Amino acid sequence: MTTSSIRSALDREENRIKDDLLRMGSMVETAIDRAVAALKQRDGSLAQQVIDDDLRINELRYQVEDECLTVIATQQPAAHDLRVIVAATHVAVELERMADHAEGIAKITLRMVDQPLLKPLIDIPIMANIVKEMTRSSLDSFMHNDIQLARQTILRDDEVDQMYQQIFRELLTYMLEDPKNISRATFLLWVAHNLERIGDRATNLCERTIFVSTGQMGDLNLDEPAETGHS
Repeated sequence: MTTSSIRSALDREENRIKDDLLRMGSMVETAIDRAVAALKQRDGSLAQQVIDDDLRINELRYQVEDECLTVIATQQPAAHDLRVIVAATHVAVELERMADHAEGIAKITLRMVDQPLLKPLIDIPIMANIVKEMTRSSLDSFMHNDIQLARQTILRDDEVDQMYQQIFRELLTYMLEDPKNISRATFLLWVAHNLERIGDRATNLCERTIFVSTGQMGDLNLDEPAETGHS
């Protein structure tokens, strides 16, 4: 087999893996949207749909992992290509776990579907939109090997953390004002925590993008100039 045909075969396999990751990303965004919508609308059927759809996301994760192992075994990628394939397995895991957090929100909704919301949902939907945007941009950064986008996405995690702390303080106030509020406030706090964890997963995904380009993992100094391209 010629060098060009080997390159072509490897490119096809990488593109197939990336297509599956894009499908997973789209499904995760949908899961986040539906989970929060189910909470806002007190819609148990929609919450159950999020839970049921999580099985397909799990299947896609294992499919991507199998594809990556097959590429490593049959194509023997090296250097940058090997980092892409190895990172893709981690990206699949992060996306699957993001979906688990959306499923967690749906399960919380089912537990409180017959109770009125403690308060109108304002900050939680905003937080959900931010982590959904982070999910999309983190995956885009991986697809296009865009370190600058990865670093910008990582910085947004501070927004998510700040919103989580704001929600925590507000819900704590409700608990202190009336012990009867504790149960419903705790449910909403768990929802916010799941969203905060999705933001953390998006950050992890961005770190994989930087690993692909630089070959380095670890704490990131975001004050340094962003690098572009790959080795």
